[in-house]
Amino acid sequence: MSDPELVEQQGVGEPDALQRLWTPHRMAYIKGENKPDHDQSEGCPFCRVVELDDVDALIIARGELVYALLNLYPYNPGHLMVVPYRHVADYTDLTVQETLELAEFTQQAMRVGRAVATPHGFNIGMNQGVIAGAGIAAHLHQHLVPRWGGDANFMPVIGHTKVLPQLLAETRQLLADAWKTV
Repeated sequence: MSDPELVEQQGVGEPDALQRLWTPHRMAYIKGENKPDHDQSEGCPFCRVVELDDVDALIIARGELVYALLNLYPYNPGHLMVVPYRHVADYTDLTVQETLELAEFTQQAMRVGRAVATPHGFNIGMNQGVIAGAGIAAHLHQHLVPRWGGDANFMPVIGHTKVLPQLLAETRQLLADAWKTV
């Protein structure tokens, strides 16, 4: 296998020994595209996505009250979210049944993640409110991020870039298949 061809790009400053890893898909996240600017369900991506088929929506599994889908802007491979169908912003506003199914889906997501990718641990959490870091504060969603020793290497620390070794569609298929059997 030969080395990839390096192409110098004019107008990017002084040439140096660094190679660039371009992630233009992140610009949609940075600009807040598809993010609702109000609390109503109209225009909410979590309300809209359930109308799509599972593959296009990156939905891994659907329950009665919640569903699991891949994060479109993942921190790590297998970064998924558990989301109630009901458009609700605050954790305290979930019904007992929604809370229970959200917890059950989170446990299943951990089992599936371990079976598919053998992470060393997980970060699990919700950002409640914009000030707490919620990208879409109007619709509650719980993140489950698989973690591996060394996954916070120099790329995100120095390069502010996350390298993901698998396409979202491939990750979704592995997790969806395992969800039914684990």
